[in-house]
Amino acid sequence: MDIPLSEVGEAQANKLGQRLRFVQITRSVASPLVRATRTAQLALGDSRASKLLFDAGLQEIAHGDWEGLLASEIRERDPERLAAWRETPESVQMPGGESLQQVLDRAWPAFARACAGLGENDTLLIVAHDAVNRVLLCKILGLPLSRLWSFRQAPTTLNLLEGPDVDHLEVVRLNDCNHHTALFGEAVHRAL
Repeated sequence: MDIPLSEVGEAQANKLGQRLRFVQITRSVASPLVRATRTAQLALGDSRASKLLFDAGLQEIAHGDWEGLLASEIRERDPERLAAWRETPESVQMPGGESLQQVLDRAWPAFARACAGLGENDTLLIVAHDAVNRVLLCKILGLPLSRLWSFRQAPTTLNLLEGPDVDHLEVVRLNDCNHHTALFGEAVHRAL
């Protein structure tokens, strides 16, 4: 389901754009889903948005039969699997959708493609989605996918990674929302 960015999401993305306006961004790659595309456009600003690239490997996890449902609706229909998603997310295959391993198997190559050929002083902006960010960060941090919920990923969060290549990255900042926390508060995870 390709839902647009909400009014709050637009405001958060504009704040991210203000924060990044003086950052020299060498390359920008986004999920082709509408909300990620719009976030990237607002974060880049008019002068840089035309250089935005897209990679389907960065799309959000396919929720399958859960797509478009509220957590309360899923709890009614599929309580055991929803409980497993919260407690042992690495064990869940969403009905008609993806597992975390499947997301990682497509997102990591997309991340590597985005990073390919960047130099030491280059800056890459990637705009993806919650589950994609989380599985990529698990891999980078050497964490098993069972640790998916051990850190936050708020909307328009900024994660800063540095390193010579995708296999040697350090996390410098994680879930940095200073550009909008004062306006919108600390994000609480409400999605699946």
